[in-house]
Amino acid sequence: MTPAGVQPLLQVRVASRRQEAQGISSFEFVAAGGGPLPAFDAGAHVDVHLPGGLVRQYSLCNRPGQTQRYQVAVLREPQSRGGSQAMHEQVHEGTVLAISPPRNSFPLAAGARSHLLLAGGIGVTPMLAMAEALHARGEAFDLHYAARSRARTAFADALAAAPYAARVHLHLDDGPPAQRLDLPAVLAAPAPGRHLYVCGPQGYIQAVLDTARGLGWAEAQLHCEYFGAAPVAVAAGERPFEVQLASSGQVVMVPVGTAITQALAEAGVFVATSCEQGICGTCITRVLEGTPEHRDQYLTADEQAANDLCLPCCARSHSARLVLDL
Repeated sequence: MTPAGVQPLLQVRVASRRQEAQGISSFEFVAAGGGPLPAFDAGAHVDVHLPGGLVRQYSLCNRPGQTQRYQVAVLREPQSRGGSQAMHEQVHEGTVLAISPPRNSFPLAAGARSHLLLAGGIGVTPMLAMAEALHARGEAFDLHYAARSRARTAFADALAAAPYAARVHLHLDDGPPAQRLDLPAVLAAPAPGRHLYVCGPQGYIQAVLDTARGLGWAEAQLHCEYFGAAPVAVAAGERPFEVQLASSGQVVMVPVGTAITQALAEAGVFVATSCEQGICGTCITRVLEGTPEHRDQYLTADEQAANDLCLPCCARSHSARLVLDL
């Protein structure tokens, strides 16, 4: 049975695949049976179920409002945990895949007066959809795109030809010093109603956020999306807790530094997982009693506040015991 909060998967076919830059390929998905796909807003992503059982999250980078197709772009990571390797080696034109309906944990702020988009490398993917949406709505924005080199800059030609090209600022690590990204200069004007969005490698995101905070940007103006789960340190005073299985009454102790799924596995209880980072939703589980501490990037803020679901691959517990629907 599918837990509450999880929608049925969509069957899609890869209509085309193309090389966008060195090490980066884009994939266009269409409904396998024909017809439209669910609508999505800028910043949305889908969970792609890959050959071999892996599930990975990719931002939709085509124009919101296009329901005849979805487009994602994937960087082949040298230290891949399997996802980017599978996309590049096993997914081709004609491949049929299962994907989740679009979910959005990185939306454009409603009512903002202006928008500042900062992309690092493959982090440009959600920014493409944002730029398209903002241009269509006539809203003020600027896009700063940092990449290692022109050869590694995905969608550079498309951005140069876009009707909003004057709002796009490209920063290349191997280019002249004058065009390199100057964060203090770019972030120097935290005006009321101006919102900042950043996506890219964790170090890039942290540098942007640290600089913005140092220049007086309010937390409510800052929005980010990580490729994987954001790093979470073990909190001072973190305690072990118990998990009880509703079906059998079995109680399992979860030590500090041990995932609920790991503790359950060691007790002989299997929970299906995939990303093990709280981003794919494979392990989503009902919470019947207790208060989970959410550390995922899958559930929406409202779903987390309801506390009736958790992702046990990364969740902890505020209460001494969690009763899970297992």
